[in-house]
Parts: sequence; structure tokens; C-alpha cells
Amino acid sequence: MTYHTDADIIKGINSGDGKALDALYQKHYQAIHHYVFNNSGSTQDAKDIYQDAVILFYEKITEESLQLTCSIATYLYAVSRRLWLKRLSEKRKYGAIVSDFEAEIREEDLVSPNDQQYVQLAAALNAIGNPCKEILEDYYVHHLSMGSISEKFGYTNADNAKNQKYKCLVRLKKLFFNQPIDVKSMSYER
Repeated sequence: MTYHTDADIIKGINSGDGKALDALYQKHYQAIHHYVFNNSGSTQDAKDIYQDAVILFYEKITEESLQLTCSIATYLYAVSRRLWLKRLSEKRKYGAIVSDFEAEIREEDLVSPNDQQYVQLAAALNAIGNPCKEILEDYYVHHLSMGSISEKFGYTNADNAKNQKYKCLVRLKKLFFNQPIDVKSMSYER
């Protein structure tokens, strides 16, 4: 069986197929590596954080205690991000001393009500696709001017880029306020 969709991966994990876990690991690692590496981490840090996130996901799926309300990629990114921020906070708190002791990871430490909104927003942002996702990230995350965005995307002027940004925001708002997806109700048929 090939593991291209989230439903395929979840079905494979639940059936005990180790290839599903391998596919999961390979499919989303680069995004986590990019995040950790660009936020004061090393490749080894990224591997450790991602492995912890995958293990947590695997345990939650096999225990059927996870009601996934977003894509697997978004969930793993949110958990990895939270784990990495926690680790950075601990490093600052205790200086540069790195201990071999890792506190047990509890779900309540990883996902707060605000994180759920972050996960839903990230899922909605992924769902709108490009160029909307890039335009919104360029403007709100990278703080590019509308003139710069206009040049980057080939709009005739900044006003046209601004209109496109508004349309993208409307689409994002519609996606964000849709109901969450229940993993148990996901179809595993192709």
C-alpha cells in the first residue's frame, strides 16, 4: 500500500504497518528541520524534536485518543514547534547547560486552547494554497510592503496586490471558521 494521504497513513498505523510510520516520518521531516534550524537549532535538535512529535502522534493514533482537527503536517508542526520552544526556554532558564534528563511530555503541555486555534489557522492557511498563502505570509510574517509583494507576484501596482490580499483574507476567514475534521469520520477509501 502507498501512503500518500493522511487517511492512508492513519489506516496503515492502525493496522500495524511499519511502512506507514516510515512514510509519515519522511513526508514531514523537512518542514520541522527547517523550523528548528532557522530558530537556533541544529540538525540533531530537529531530529530529536521531530522524533518526539512522531512518537506522540503514533501513540495518540494507536490509542485512538486523538481527534485530529487538521492535517497531520499541521499537527506535527504545531507539536514540534511547542516542543522546540519549550526546549529553548529550558536552555535559557538553565543557561547553556544541556541535561540528558527530559521531562515526560504530556499532551496538556503541548496543546492549549490557543494552540488549537493556531493549528486550525495553520490548516486553513495550508488549504488556501498559493499564491494566497505566500501573499499573506509575506505581508503578515515577513512584513513586506504591498509594493514588494506587487513586484514579487507580478501585479501591475500595489493596489492590485492589496485587493488580492483582501480576497485571500476572506477565503482564509471562511476556511478558518469551518467545522473541524473528525479523524474517526474520515474515509479511508481512495
